[in-house]
Amino acid sequence: GYRNTIIYTVLGTFVNLLFTLPAAYVLSRKEFKARNFLMFVFVFTMFFNGGLIPTYLLMKELHLTNTMWVFILPFSVNVFNLIITRTFFETSLPKELFEAAQLDGCTHFQFFGRVVLPLSKAIVSVIGLYYLVGHWNDFFTGLIYIRDYSLQPLQIVLRDILISNQVFAEGAGAGGAAGGYAQRYADQIKYGVIIVSTLPILIVYPFIQKYFEKGVMIGSIKG
Repeated sequence: GYRNTIIYTVLGTFVNLLFTLPAAYVLSRKEFKARNFLMFVFVFTMFFNGGLIPTYLLMKELHLTNTMWVFILPFSVNVFNLIITRTFFETSLPKELFEAAQLDGCTHFQFFGRVVLPLSKAIVSVIGLYYLVGHWNDFFTGLIYIRDYSLQPLQIVLRDILISNQVFAEGAGAGGAAGGYAQRYADQIKYGVIIVSTLPILIVYPFIQKYFEKGVMIGSIKG
């Protein structure tokens, strides 16, 4: 479960950023005529969707069920994160930057890679952490779309541990000794599960905390 979740989290976060950041940049460019229509299409999906059964049938037709890709490809862009990133690009990057770069022969692709991304470390780190935590805590996807236990994420494995522990704690285990053991150590097992599931995020957070602090100051009055 740990191995699967690490793979899903790292690869999924990479794919999320790969799609979200360029899309947000394009939608932030006022010279892009179709940006309002495309933004409406994105926002529309925040309020209306096909529901669980049509979504499951779609994943099945795309042959994504019972594969690792169902954790990564169908949810490549979170619209809320897209809006946040687009707003950051619009308000924090002066249009004069692109005009100056354009005079030197810089294209949009070069400007995005060499200017926008280096100046957007704060928003990239924040959005990256949002995606990372979302993948790490993803429970519903494995519950609905995965039947092969070897592909289940950590959250499903931990759920099974807690359910088994609860059964033993209530005296329904395979013998009195097992039930007694679980009754004595039920709380310790739960606390251990909590530490196991949160430790990686606790380790990652201090390295990007400074970008959160910087993000709070974006747009504030300096003086």
